[in-house]
Amino acid sequence: QLQLVESGGGSVQPGGSLRLSCTTSERTLDYYAIGWFRQAPGKEREGVSCTGTGIGTTIYLDSVKGRFTISTDNAKNTVYLQMNSLKPEDTAVYYCAAAWGCPLYGSEYGDMDYWGKGTLVTVSS
Repeated sequence: QLQLVESGGGSVQPGGSLRLSCTTSERTLDYYAIGWFRQAPGKEREGVSCTGTGIGTTIYLDSVKGRFTISTDNAKNTVYLQMNSLKPEDTAVYYCAAAWGCPLYGSEYGDMDYWGKGTLVTVSS
């Protein structure tokens, strides 16, 4: 069973930064794409960004372009989500998920096969 473990969430003031980590089993990144998704209270889960070997990187949300960056460290089996200039509307539980490829749209989170348990990000003054 493929395992994904998120870390790095927490509370931050508007304008602050956080870096989320998604650590996977060895060799996972050779075969699976990893996506970051988020779910705010009372809202549907939505795709943030996704990356995979030979696939490149996709950013699903216009609202995070220029602020969030997804990256991979294959030696550490880890995918990161660097979040800068955070806003209160970024408050959500952030999940990483794996699949053979990245969904075409961020709303297609049901296409992901494996999920982590999530990490909470709270942006508040």
